[in-house]
Amino acid sequence: MHKIGAFIPARYAATRFPAKLMQMLGDKSVIRHTYDNTKATGLFDEVYVVTDSEIIFNEIVSNGGKAIMSIKAHESGSDRIAEAIENLDIDIVVNVQGDEPFVKREPLEKVLACFEDANVQVASLMQVLTNQASIEDPNFVKVAVDKNWNALFFSRSVIPYPRSSEIPIPYYEHVGVYAFKKQALIDFTNWPMSPLEAAEKIECLRYLENGISIKMSITNYMGVEIDTPEDLIKAEQLLK
Repeated sequence: MHKIGAFIPARYAATRFPAKLMQMLGDKSVIRHTYDNTKATGLFDEVYVVTDSEIIFNEIVSNGGKAIMSIKAHESGSDRIAEAIENLDIDIVVNVQGDEPFVKREPLEKVLACFEDANVQVASLMQVLTNQASIEDPNFVKVAVDKNWNALFFSRSVIPYPRSSEIPIPYYEHVGVYAFKKQALIDFTNWPMSPLEAAEKIECLRYLENGISIKMSITNYMGVEIDTPEDLIKAEQLLK
């Protein structure tokens, strides 16, 4: 049996919406919704918030949750989690975004199911994109996959390019939920940033550039990601 942990990287100082994880959503902060809903899926042996902030750390621990303080400053959530898991007894690590309070079981179950194949080192989620504006929007990261649902490439550009208008082309948006075998994540943080990753500003390209496949699974449900005050209003409406 694999020992499975969910880790929620949580920075206090978000660029676009400072302290967004500590905003109240109904009667709880955003980060507590994320933590409680992740735990409620029942999929994990352990759930931790990993943070650089004493405020977030205290918010979780004082409400009976588990949190780990980062020792070093980190560029990405992956680096933050890798430091936290180094001495933990864990086999599969799931990175749950701290700013997605409406965590549901189904997408997380799908990403974990990828590890039924013993060769899978890294897995992630995608959803079908049909809106043309979103397909062309560089804030939506697209992914192209092979016949076995392994990622071929991630890009902010339109991939594949519709050179032929005769055939229907499926477009997929990469959803930022990842699962890794522990060693794959530790290896990732020891590799330097790769050229395509630096160009696109998409960190999972580092795996592809180092020859590690990423198994993709399709999900239909992703809730509201809280990046702006407007998103928080949307989330409040969803909560009601």
